Amino acid sequence: MKKIVVQTRSKTELLDITDRVEKALEESQVKEGFCVIFAPHTTAALTVNENADPSVKEDILSELNRLVPINGRYRHTEGNAAAHIKSSIVGCSKSIIIENGNLSLGTWQGIFFCEFDGPRKREVWIKIIPAHNSST
Repeated sequence: MKKIVVQTRSKTELLDITDRVEKALEESQVKEGFCVIFAPHTTAALTVNENADPSVKEDILSELNRLVPINGRYRHTEGNAAAHIKSSIVGCSKSIIIENGNLSLGTWQGIFFCEFDGPRKREVWIKIIPAHNSST
């Protein structure tokens, strides 16, 4: 397993980590299999979405903040209840198929670390799982 450090700079933000995941895949030398990405945090998440137009990230954050406002009427008293809820909605892991040594992402897709309680230093765990060769 490879661990990468992600430094966030805002209360909420989406950081494109595609290149860092691709580097971990390249270092593994795995050509076929799966890449599992996990954020071991209760106030952060991971998503795969468009990375060509920055307004997509802004729209995602804007709508999440509208649906789950930072200063809602929450019982959790640490001041980050909205971040916990957003993390649960978006999810803390992704699995991506590896084919011919590449992540099988769509043309416009990228991998984003979603910060909902920053700024913070965070980790993302990457596990490259080679396909079993079933031919005999």
